[in-house]
Amino acid sequence: MNPKIKIAKNEKRTIEQIREHYEIEKELATQLRNSTHQERQYLYTALYDELFRKVPLHPQLALKSSSKKAIAWIVAQRMQLLKSFLSSDTTYLEVGPGDCGLSMEVAKKVKQVYAIDVSNEIVKNIDFPSNFQFVISDGCSIPIAENSIDVAYSHQLMEHLHPDDALTQLKNIYKAIKPGGVYICITPNRLSGPHDISKYFDEVATGFHLKEYTVSELYQVFRTVGFSQVNLYKSRDRYNLKIPLNTVTIPMLRAGEKVIGQLPYSLRRKIASQLLLFRGITIVGKK
Repeated sequence: MNPKIKIAKNEKRTIEQIREHYEIEKELATQLRNSTHQERQYLYTALYDELFRKVPLHPQLALKSSSKKAIAWIVAQRMQLLKSFLSSDTTYLEVGPGDCGLSMEVAKKVKQVYAIDVSNEIVKNIDFPSNFQFVISDGCSIPIAENSIDVAYSHQLMEHLHPDDALTQLKNIYKAIKPGGVYICITPNRLSGPHDISKYFDEVATGFHLKEYTVSELYQVFRTVGFSQVNLYKSRDRYNLKIPLNTVTIPMLRAGEKVIGQLPYSLRRKIASQLLLFRGITIVGKK
């Protein structure tokens, strides 16, 4: 256990349970990192199912069994940004929906919801509403009709993709979105990481966060796929600050990222975690 990193106050597991989780996840993640594209068409589903079976105290499974009040608070926090993009005519897509708590709330406000994941272990025994469809994917494909989605959303997903698959999946999400539609992508910032279970043991992510990004890296991926506009959103309480990413702002961001990235690990992580700009990434790409 890295003595410089404190266990979160809300962490109810023992050090031994955390270490067991780490060792299991790291072993499974290594299989993903070393796999071929063809192998990953089934490995995402198989390995995540295996992780949840072997780690019954996994935070995502614990979240599913949390109190309704705790779950409602999390959903409300995520809706704070998302609701401004929704209407009663919206067709909504969430990729990597976890326990589907957010997607179920969105379903109350929109025309149609699609939730795509590589595993259904977390959502077993959930009754979905009539305008809700849960879809299993291989981790890259988006089996939804092209130009059919108004708002696509993911929260803590992109970092779980093999680097070779991230661009492919983003292209498929782009195809599914209608012209003028948006993709809201929320992912950890590499500079304040790692953010998976390996944060207690390693200086770079070695668990199921196969690649963590900086803002400038993610911006470049979105532009490569074809998004006409890319904006960074920073949220605080009920306020959302929209920062256009372009030829003026990106060079400044890259300069800041370079300075912080060259700091010693503990200092880099501490500074990046305290600065709102580097704590997390919310990118909104418009088709």
